[in-house]
Amino acid sequence: MTPAKKEGTESGILIDSTGGKNRRPEEPGQFPFTRGIYPDMYRGRSWTMRQYAGFGTAEKTNERFRYLIEGGQTGLSVAFDLPTQMGYDSDAEVALGEVGRVGVAIDSLDDMRRLFDGIQLDMISTSMTINSTAAVLLALYVALADEQGIPRDRLTGTLQNDVLKEYVARGTHIYPVKPSLRLVSDIIAFCSEEIPKWNPVSISGYHIREAGSTASQEIGFTLVNGLKYVDQALAKGLDLESFAPRLSFFFAAHNDLLEEVAKFRAARRLWASLLRERYGASDRSCQLRFHTQSGGSTLTAQQPLNNIVRVAVQGLAATLGGTQSLHTNGYDEALTIPSEEAAKLALRTQQVLASESGITRTPDPLGGAYFVEELTDKIEREARSYVDEIMQLDDPAAGIDYMRDEIGKAAYQFQMEVESGERIVVGVNKYIEAVEDLEVHQLDYSKLEVAQSSRLASLRNERNASKTRACLEAIRRTAEGSENLIPSMVDAVKEDVTLGEISDVLRDVWGEFDG
Repeated sequence: MTPAKKEGTESGILIDSTGGKNRRPEEPGQFPFTRGIYPDMYRGRSWTMRQYAGFGTAEKTNERFRYLIEGGQTGLSVAFDLPTQMGYDSDAEVALGEVGRVGVAIDSLDDMRRLFDGIQLDMISTSMTINSTAAVLLALYVALADEQGIPRDRLTGTLQNDVLKEYVARGTHIYPVKPSLRLVSDIIAFCSEEIPKWNPVSISGYHIREAGSTASQEIGFTLVNGLKYVDQALAKGLDLESFAPRLSFFFAAHNDLLEEVAKFRAARRLWASLLRERYGASDRSCQLRFHTQSGGSTLTAQQPLNNIVRVAVQGLAATLGGTQSLHTNGYDEALTIPSEEAAKLALRTQQVLASESGITRTPDPLGGAYFVEELTDKIEREARSYVDEIMQLDDPAAGIDYMRDEIGKAAYQFQMEVESGERIVVGVNKYIEAVEDLEVHQLDYSKLEVAQSSRLASLRNERNASKTRACLEAIRRTAEGSENLIPSMVDAVKEDVTLGEISDVLRDVWGEFDG
């Protein structure tokens, strides 16, 4: 009778019960990169610790940046307020009550100078969570680098610039789908030519997961959007190998440790397979590089100190899964913008993982574990099924509606499980106790709005009005044509044209999305 095979691991080799040894079908750093995109992973260099920050004024956010850098942070990540994300200046009527509340208010090059005061842009990489107005923020960043005398080819960082997921899961869209995709491809083209070390788009599953999707939906829907950006760039005439290696991804890490590790492994393998099958891409272009943020929707206002444990588990999942950079949330974020104490503890959580846990000693530490491999296969199959189904739809809007519906069903199912007690959330539906409220500190946003509006009034009075008009007219002509919009935006912000003014011109030319 032939002995049944029983797989185990020893030094990266599969072993069966007969004593035979079979080399793994792939090693870390080899296509399709299930086990990581680099052979050594964290043995050579740890992941980038990129804590997300942005609130109130540029000065306040700059203070937090400096605080985190002094504490050992190795990359910046900027959160913008809703008016900035939606293309409105801080003195717009529709912006009142929202200025600086969920991120930093950025209206002009003057704000950008204050945001990065004392920070050399070529000495640190910067990630910007911005989508519909990504082109304007990129123009401001490039203009500031030019002003600092920094060659553009030395800039490193990432622009989220994933507008498709805004229609699906988040809602900070401005323009219809077609011109929005044109902006994405303009940014990809500009970066490939002018800022070769910059990631022009971070294709975002994070917000899809935060809206309530399953792990498989997060991967499937995100990779669909990634394929659409690739198709858009190719239709613009770009060479795949000139931009595909700089595409990056952004995923959530939630509480099911093994499922999350498997999800990241499946995402790498599926993206590599899709790029090879559809486009014949090189190994380098097939590598899925990603940033991870611990799940905001998993944090509870009840017993907020429990969130410290949740964030540690999620950070462990991301690093066991091979993330390239990581943000860990503050334990008080269900209640407020994180305090300095919470922000530092979140960073220290990453540093403990990197320095004390031992997970950096080997790539893909859970590779070969029966359950993890089974979950990896399962998530890949389910995600590919979603990709295949959506890519058969000719109308982008139909794909958006499909994804919205699927996420809605998954979110409803999750909530029903919580309410029935089938799914336990500690401190919410089990182990409930009365605890003291956490002290919450809030900025005086009314004063902030007045100060920001006052700066804008001074800027408009002092700038050259005729140059402003000429710059806006140049943007209008370019938007009506087919040339790349980014150079005209860079020229405009250097003349103190504001984010809201540029966005208003594009609204006038393209209209707004009404889906």
